[in-house]
Amino acid sequence: MVDGITEITGGQVETVFNLLSSSLSLQIAVTVLIVGIIIITTIYRKFSAWTKSQKFSYTKPHLANFLRIVLLPCFALALVSSINMYIQIFEPFEEGDKLDMDKKLTAHETFIKIINTINVLVIGYTISQIIPIILRCRELSVLEHANFDAWKMTQGFTNDNDELFDRLFEWIPPKIIPNEITSEQFKKYLMHEDGKKFLQRFRTSNGVQIGSYKPREKDPFMKWKTSEDKKYLKYYKDCINGNNKSGKKLKRGAVVEEIYNRHVWEDEKQLNNFEILIPGSKPPGYTKKKNQFVPRSVNQIIPVVVFVSTIISIISWWGIDLVVLATATGGLALGIGLALKETIENYFAYILVRKDRILKEEDMIRINNYSGYVHRITPRVTYIRHALNESLAIIPTKMLVTNQIINYTKEITLFPVIIKIGVSYLNDPKQVASILIKIGNIAMTEIKDKRGTHLIRQNNCPYIKRNKQSCGCDKDLHIDIKQPVVRFDGFNDSSLDFTMWVYVKEYGNQFKVKSDIHMIIFEEFKKYDIRIPWPIRTIYQSDEKLELEEIAKLDNERSKIVKKFGVGDLKL
Repeated sequence: MVDGITEITGGQVETVFNLLSSSLSLQIAVTVLIVGIIIITTIYRKFSAWTKSQKFSYTKPHLANFLRIVLLPCFALALVSSINMYIQIFEPFEEGDKLDMDKKLTAHETFIKIINTINVLVIGYTISQIIPIILRCRELSVLEHANFDAWKMTQGFTNDNDELFDRLFEWIPPKIIPNEITSEQFKKYLMHEDGKKFLQRFRTSNGVQIGSYKPREKDPFMKWKTSEDKKYLKYYKDCINGNNKSGKKLKRGAVVEEIYNRHVWEDEKQLNNFEILIPGSKPPGYTKKKNQFVPRSVNQIIPVVVFVSTIISIISWWGIDLVVLATATGGLALGIGLALKETIENYFAYILVRKDRILKEEDMIRINNYSGYVHRITPRVTYIRHALNESLAIIPTKMLVTNQIINYTKEITLFPVIIKIGVSYLNDPKQVASILIKIGNIAMTEIKDKRGTHLIRQNNCPYIKRNKQSCGCDKDLHIDIKQPVVRFDGFNDSSLDFTMWVYVKEYGNQFKVKSDIHMIIFEEFKKYDIRIPWPIRTIYQSDEKLELEEIAKLDNERSKIVKKFGVGDLKL
């Protein structure tokens, strides 16, 4: 036997068993302990199922989790402590219980130490489970304040009641008038409420709001939080009463979750630009399915670390030499490390990717000539989903730090949508450029997603001109962009070539925007008789003078477009 690992001897354990067989009171204590643990476990399972079906489990999920986690350890501690007290009262230490192989502890003391070990394990487990709850509460507090800041930035959410923002904050006009508004216009806007609301939502060419806000209430954050709580209660009641998209009463505590709890509801709202969440709009188990590929966070690793630390402390308390133990297992660990070399490399690459935030799920990347969205990152492999869902690439995670990667979405909120178009030599290029500028302006106003959000980035959301809340297309835009941009590229064999581009916020938006702009181009070119050459070369005899006369019929209309929209920064 290796010195340092023989503190707990076989004779000591044997004497404990002999003590149990010779003492009726100890046998009763051990029986009560085992039966008590079985009863406590059964009660805990029933209580856990009961709490999941109660309203407070949805409105206050962290409180429900805390109760579920703390109940079992509290009863276990009470039971083990009672057994410990019973042994010390009814089974006093006797000198005759000294062990021959170990003169330090009696059998009674060894038995009590085992009971205390169970106590420490229960306490360590409880602490390991409570710490993540506390950290998660702190994260949610930070998230709530971030959502409150977003609410202030957008001057209220679309589902606010009773103009909540205007009740909580008073707008103070700026002392310096922005360059985009004349002094006369500014004074005119200040004369009536609609004008003030327009100025409140106005953004400069750099995307900066004007003026400042003064709280009308002592603590606007709590008022806002109360309003959000009421919104969630309405969502919850609609789920329970059947007033939802599914048309049925959703069940609380279902195995396949049908109702979002308060915190999941808040997360989903944030992901959906704080739009109204329609009860029953997602299939049962949607959140669980969505989160099953989400990698473990540090908070989920903490319980393991705390509990392992508790076990190591107990081992040391029992007199086992940790250095000797580490030496004895070092050779085995080295062998395992060499066998798992690739796995370890992937694991540490995973840590670097997460720590340095090199990329994240849903980033659009290119690696080894393969383009797609990052679907899932694990400590062993990474899944990359093709943009059109035609394939799924599975690569070792270490390639994310050893290979060259092009990330199309990291910290980028501007993606160009480039439209190339060729027109007939018989059309005036200045008129064509102006019509393309008009098309770009139409696209900026009319191209939206299903939530009514403009897909094209712009300095001031078109909704502001109608005294409405910005949809967010001008949010976090820290540079002044001039669009649409039109360029006369050159002279092709059969066409005058033009390029037009606008900017979108997300990589995937460019495809819908490009399609919709093509539709608008077709309609506008047909309206103003801007001709697109056929993509074939033909030899024919024509009367060019007659064609010019036909095109000239709408020359006045096209000239009006030039006068209204100009030709951008093209040379006249």
